[in-house]
Amino acid sequence: MIQLSGIAASNGIAIAKAYRLEEPDLTVSKKEIQNIRAEIERFEQSVESAKAELEVIKNSTEERLGADKAAIFEAHLLVLNDPELLNPVKEKIENEAVNAEFAMRETADQFIAMFEAMENEYMRERAADIRDVTKRVIAHLLGVQIPNPSLINEEVIIVAEDLTPSDTAQLNKNFVKAFTTDIGGRTSHSAIMARSMEIPAVVGTKEATAKIESGALVIVDGIEGQVIINPSEDCIAEYEKKREKYEEQKAEWAKLKDEPTLSKDGHRVELAANIGTPNDIQGVLDNGGEGIGLYRTEFLYMGRDQMPTEEEQFEAYKTVLERMEGKPVVVRTLDIGGDKELPYLNLPKELNPFLGFRAIRLCLEKQDIFRTQLKALLRASKYGNLKIMFPMIATIDEFHQAKAILLEEKEKLVQAGIEVADDIEVGIMVEIPSTAVMADQFAKVVDFFSIGTNDLIQYTMAADRMNERVSYLYQPYNPAILRLISIVIDAAHKEGKWVGMCGEMAGDPIAIPLLLGLGLDEFSMSATSILPARSQIKKLSKQEAESFKEKVLSMQTTEEVVSFVKKTFQI
Repeated sequence: MIQLSGIAASNGIAIAKAYRLEEPDLTVSKKEIQNIRAEIERFEQSVESAKAELEVIKNSTEERLGADKAAIFEAHLLVLNDPELLNPVKEKIENEAVNAEFAMRETADQFIAMFEAMENEYMRERAADIRDVTKRVIAHLLGVQIPNPSLINEEVIIVAEDLTPSDTAQLNKNFVKAFTTDIGGRTSHSAIMARSMEIPAVVGTKEATAKIESGALVIVDGIEGQVIINPSEDCIAEYEKKREKYEEQKAEWAKLKDEPTLSKDGHRVELAANIGTPNDIQGVLDNGGEGIGLYRTEFLYMGRDQMPTEEEQFEAYKTVLERMEGKPVVVRTLDIGGDKELPYLNLPKELNPFLGFRAIRLCLEKQDIFRTQLKALLRASKYGNLKIMFPMIATIDEFHQAKAILLEEKEKLVQAGIEVADDIEVGIMVEIPSTAVMADQFAKVVDFFSIGTNDLIQYTMAADRMNERVSYLYQPYNPAILRLISIVIDAAHKEGKWVGMCGEMAGDPIAIPLLLGLGLDEFSMSATSILPARSQIKKLSKQEAESFKEKVLSMQTTEEVVSFVKKTFQI
């Protein structure tokens, strides 16, 4: 029996035989070409064949999983239409008289190396997209068949060095019970898709392919991030019980779907969901979401080669508002920059994009983009309970500028006879320490706060959350972070305003008692975290959690806070 540790990427427990998803031999050798024109045509034909395959995968994924999950293949198709990649290949064939597969490999490797050398994780993971796309083209050039995971027809656990988005999209969850990989992280495409498909996954084990033989019995524990190879009978029995207990727990959580979120002593809070596209709404409704605490509108802008039109945006916002049937929907205006880029904007490269020209800073300068989005939002506002939130606000002046533009666009629509809701709340994300420190002043002018802990933590601790060497400083429970959260909540409540949280911390079982005690009004999280959070809050006393507030805020270390919470609330 061998045990591997990795990153718990998708919850659940699975026990099944290993299915090694092994790559075909795509070794290429350099050959001299006599007929250059014919070789370029051979390359172009292989690109077209790869595009045709990707269209099939994209359409299948959209049908089964929704447009947002299929968007990655739209991005792959853009790569295969990108002259920045294709022209250098053709030039290499022409100038060096080499075979197409060698030219493709050499060119792709340069791009992959460039992306892998980038500092932030999101851009590093784009190297996987280029690798996936070029692998498909080279396979056609070599006449080699790429494995098709959709043909699996027995219960298995996939074992691979990595799973490409196209691999993951083809997994049939009736047969693929889980997967484990050598590399990858929670933000990789395969991990995100695994969570949406509710397939347990453990990634980043470093040695799954080295240790697991095809056909070996494997346990994947996506809750704890463990993989057990050739488990003993006792171990199997233990994990079967653990799996049954988890399924029973899920069934108990499901009973809470239509219940309000009340603490043991009757204090009500709101459990909302973070979404990226209208396709995510069904998951929110299925999991009893009481609203949308964060609609990340940047996904409307990504995976395409031009800006979405006002009409496209209007239809997306209208769909979300209508489907939520009057429940609050907090829409974050365009938050591009940092780890999210739009190639068609042609923005200059920055040494530190997380602290650079992004989010509201970009929108205030490129007002044509901002105004188009605001018009679409205002037009959609009559179809539901819309709240608008500006990201990355650092100064009160920025908020006033952004709100002034919003009001200008509202007035234009009203003058044109277009109906706009009168009661749209306008708030900000609190993700910059200066904003948290000035919360008492912001609270006088905004309608609400939503605390974005993912960025607030990294900015407060001066530690890039994507950098493994300083990852130990990404500490949600650090007293410094808790103090900032407390400052924001207290300042808002003093002015009669509400406070939500849309960072990962909002759905964290250790953080929930702390946040309840600090007085958080709205917890926004991934849809699948809502019912577990509701169950936990039902067992907590708001009064008891509040009584520990000063004690927790006076602690010195993260470890001290975690130990106290675990002991006090039996977590």
